[in-house]
Amino acid sequence: MKQQRLSDKIAEKIEAMIAEGSLMPGEKLPAERELAHRLEVSRPSLREAIQKMNSKGLLTTRHGGGTYVCESLEPSFVEPLIALLSDMPESRYDVLEIRHALEGTAAYYAALRSTNGDKEKIKRCFDKMIRNHGSPDPMDEARADAAFHLSIVEASHNVVLLHVMRGLFTLLQSSISHNLDKLYTLPRVFEPLSNQHERLMNATIEGDAERARQAAQEHLVFVEESLQQIDREEVRKQRALRGLTA
Repeated sequence: MKQQRLSDKIAEKIEAMIAEGSLMPGEKLPAERELAHRLEVSRPSLREAIQKMNSKGLLTTRHGGGTYVCESLEPSFVEPLIALLSDMPESRYDVLEIRHALEGTAAYYAALRSTNGDKEKIKRCFDKMIRNHGSPDPMDEARADAAFHLSIVEASHNVVLLHVMRGLFTLLQSSISHNLDKLYTLPRVFEPLSNQHERLMNATIEGDAERARQAAQEHLVFVEESLQQIDREEVRKQRALRGLTA
């Protein structure tokens, strides 16, 4: 049996760090010396592993700027579903229904398994989301919202769940970006969203699994109902415009 090269083993370790969320899409890898020390390998072997991951499209090295995890690491199911959602806009609510099932489970296990580091990251993501309220680009807040939810999924320490949820957030943002833009500019929505996120964060950090699951599911019901209301308002406006131009 052919012996596995050391560089392949190193690449597998780095891939595992990406898979479990220790290294996020777009994140810069630690300096070569630091990463080699952390992985307990030689720097030449690490360089060879990074070159292999570059060729696989998992990492990208910028001349003089370090090595980064590639931004687009969505699961393979994402691209065809984006095309489907563009042809069938109503199926975007199917994405939200799947989130109901998965995020409640993620919050439950995050409450049971989260480390102190996970809890600190969840809190940082929550604070950033609140700071981004009122940003000139409402999608800044929507992206911060996604990062907050993904920090809870990461804290569940379920690699499969993390990758599925990353794909779902890509689908969600690509299919309803217009509605997300409007959602985060509605004064009536910000306060309940903030309160729901805070309850979810507190339940997760305090280790109350059932309360965390319930908070996640109640939040998603509110989001879905709010987006449906935006859709209905858009339809009414379009009908009114058609009536004026008829």
